[in-house]
Amino acid sequence: MASEHKKKKQKQLAEIEHHKSKGVNALLWVLTLVLVAAIALGNIYLADDIATPIRVVAIVIGLLIALGLAALTNQGEKARRFLKESKIELRRITWPTYPETMQTTLIVMGVTVAVSLILWGFDSVIVSVVNFLTDLRF
Repeated sequence: MASEHKKKKQKQLAEIEHHKSKGVNALLWVLTLVLVAAIALGNIYLADDIATPIRVVAIVIGLLIALGLAALTNQGEKARRFLKESKIELRRITWPTYPETMQTTLIVMGVTVAVSLILWGFDSVIVSVVNFLTDLRF
């Protein structure tokens, strides 16, 4: 238990050491936003001058560069670490077999049909009662 706590503390300290300063982080975000804005405005203003396939390639390249800049921020590093840990966790999952999947699917479909029929019955009764009450003449 104590060794797990020490490992957790060391991991937290390592994370703190790898964080960028607020200024560098803010600069990276500003560059990312400026690049995305430049891509959007460039696409609007150059729509008549440059062919669509060339603009699409330029937009994709620009957005990949913006994504790369965003990945360099502190939040981007957290996201990359999360995705890496998620990938590791996905390997640990025991996935259901084909028969289990089919059985579960059929059960869900059956319950869905049964509940639908029950709700249809309730609806029919309610509609009949409302029609009976509204058709009364005093």
